[in-house]
Amino acid sequence: MNVLSIPPVIRRFARYFTDAGFSLYIVGGAVRDHLLGLKSEDYDFTTDALPDQVMQLFKHVIPTGIEHGTVTVHFEKQSFEVTTFRSEADYIDGRHPSSVTFIPSLEEDLKRRDFTINAFAADCRDGRIIDLHDGKKDLKNKIIRAIGDPRQRFAEDALRILRAARIAAKLNFSIEMQTLSAMGMLKENLSKVSAERIRDELFKLVLSDHPATGLSYLKEQGILTVILPEFKACDGLFQGGMHHEDVLSHSISACQASAAFASTLEVRLAALLHDIGKCEVVVPTEDRNTFKSHELVGEMITQSLLKRLKASNNLIKDVSHLVRHHMFDYQSNWSDSAVRRFIARVGLQYIPRLLQLRIADQVAIHGKANTVLLDELHHRIKAIIEEHDALSIKDLAVNGNDLLDLGIPKGEKIGATLSYLLETVLDDPGQNNREQLLDLAEKYQSLAVFTN
Repeated sequence: MNVLSIPPVIRRFARYFTDAGFSLYIVGGAVRDHLLGLKSEDYDFTTDALPDQVMQLFKHVIPTGIEHGTVTVHFEKQSFEVTTFRSEADYIDGRHPSSVTFIPSLEEDLKRRDFTINAFAADCRDGRIIDLHDGKKDLKNKIIRAIGDPRQRFAEDALRILRAARIAAKLNFSIEMQTLSAMGMLKENLSKVSAERIRDELFKLVLSDHPATGLSYLKEQGILTVILPEFKACDGLFQGGMHHEDVLSHSISACQASAAFASTLEVRLAALLHDIGKCEVVVPTEDRNTFKSHELVGEMITQSLLKRLKASNNLIKDVSHLVRHHMFDYQSNWSDSAVRRFIARVGLQYIPRLLQLRIADQVAIHGKANTVLLDELHHRIKAIIEEHDALSIKDLAVNGNDLLDLGIPKGEKIGATLSYLLETVLDDPGQNNREQLLDLAEKYQSLAVFTN
């Protein structure tokens, strides 16, 4: 494990550097993951060659961050990011060094990195691993420790605060006390970090195997409510009843529970955010609080929060939709019509994810999930799908053009009529034939005109 196996393509890539008198090292996560026995194909490189010299060695080079010494080399249909050894001046804005100095020393370059377990380098000639900061010892002890003074490391780049929590969540490691304390002390510097960078770290954390590890560190140090202030009123908010945790702690537990069976970001985020509306609607009672319609408020808060983080429109739509519908209360006495209306209301494509969210919520509350009713609902939905029942307007035997031919004017009346027909078919799927629906549409229009 003290030697990294260098893939043949990287050996050929490195030969361009060594033949020109330069050195090339693999650095960071790929070396760490190798030492942990994890598979990694995401390689970052560092070299004593200056950016201009790297650009002279290869035909296809993109100056992706040349002001900081980074270029991307396209080599044998792969892309390799290469950064020149460098030292950095003060980080005046808490995000970027005021200046960068290229240096010939690997040792000096490794000093500027964030954590000891990320400061390994592997020589691309023979795979020999260089460890100048006792990173192997911290790996063995499962500890995340800042290099040098942790306050200086986090003052240089506040995003490292989230990165520490994200790595803890990925590896289920502990954060060393001085490092953790510095994270809390400098948490307000995260206001200087772009929403996109915060989003990327947060989403990676949520998608890890141990999100509760990272989220709990952020909660304990008051960092989580800096990046997600919508949670501030949820921290310590009593629930009572079947809940044994406050709203924020329960949300973290639900996110962790979702990690066992849900791999999608939508479900993981919905598990974290599903109760975020409770702080807005809380009504205290003697032995418990009530939170009527918190799912509707939560939908709006989720949309606002994800927009601020510059999430994609599709992700915002999917996560907020799951939050809105997470309080469904299926019972065995639901009629088939009620099940069809549930499918129509939620959307067939969301059902599997909504069931995963419900299971995560149950596990967070009870420690395990009782899926008897959920399994029953799943089987009933499957049976309805196999019957090819109409579940949306597009499933109807008529469409808007058919209604136009009846003389129904384009616009609101077409939409209202189609909605009426769908409601009728949800009650009685046997009505979904063209002749009957056109007859119903004519009668509906007559009734509508008479009512007006």
